[in-house]
Amino acid sequence: MQCKTSRVIVTLILSLLTAPLTAAPPAAKVWRIGYLTPAGNPRTTFLESLRALGYVDGQTARFEIRTAQDHLERLPELAADLVRTPVDIIVAVSAPAIVAAKQATTTIPVIMAFWGRGGLLESGVVASFARPGGNVTGVYMLGAELDAKRFELLLEAVPQARTVGVLNPGRGWSLTHLRPVAAAHRIQIRLSEEPGPKGYDTTFAALRQAPVDAVLIPASPRFFRDHRLIIEATATHRTPAIYEWGDMARAGGLMAYGPVMADIDQRIATYVHKILTGAQPADLPVEQPTRFEFVVNLKTAQTLGLTLPPRVLLQADEVLR
Repeated sequence: MQCKTSRVIVTLILSLLTAPLTAAPPAAKVWRIGYLTPAGNPRTTFLESLRALGYVDGQTARFEIRTAQDHLERLPELAADLVRTPVDIIVAVSAPAIVAAKQATTTIPVIMAFWGRGGLLESGVVASFARPGGNVTGVYMLGAELDAKRFELLLEAVPQARTVGVLNPGRGWSLTHLRPVAAAHRIQIRLSEEPGPKGYDTTFAALRQAPVDAVLIPASPRFFRDHRLIIEATATHRTPAIYEWGDMARAGGLMAYGPVMADIDQRIATYVHKILTGAQPADLPVEQPTRFEFVVNLKTAQTLGLTLPPRVLLQADEVLR
């Protein structure tokens, strides 16, 4: 009897050892990351930053991208769609998208990427920079302050300027933050018509006929998306201009001053990672850029027939020759 029992035990052990491994290991969590924007798609550097943290599209993450294609009135509907999907987190680009996401959910975390200019606390989106207090946190981009700095740099680069045009982002955008600079330098400002279906060429033609001596391209997701079209228009109409991101000067714009793009993208990706691994947005302080770059394109200056003062070149972090 004992011998028979031993044979049965051995048979069971052998059958377990030789049985096919049909039971798959538990699947890793696939995070749904929402991306809400007035226009365009996520930047490559943002996606690369997420990938470095382990969020690989189609493997450990699925990106739900909703773009309003410049129709801001669609943002609330798109935000609601992300909530219904549902997503685990929403990255919202620009104030209108952030407000739409905030109104759509009080539970899904929302990362500001970015709130561009004033009114963040007044909007009620966050309670304070140090303790946001709700489901929203992220990066505040100092949009108005940096536009004023760009205006100063443009006037240094084109000291003979008496009238400066400002490309109009539209939808209630005002010149309030630029007027003190204009008054200090006795400069007139001319706000363009909002670029329409006929494109930027028509807008810049009208500015040159005004006439203006130089143009400020203010911080705007739309202008980032369209920067190559804008650069072409400035070249056609031989207009000195300053832009928001360093890559705009590298793409052929005359000058650019603003945060280091890769740094901002990395910060936003870090917010996503912290929250998806357990942090609460209410406890994560709103950050501001700490690294900036001033990029000057001498090739473009030569094409425009513009001689930049030495003090402008001395301030530059990068001079493209």
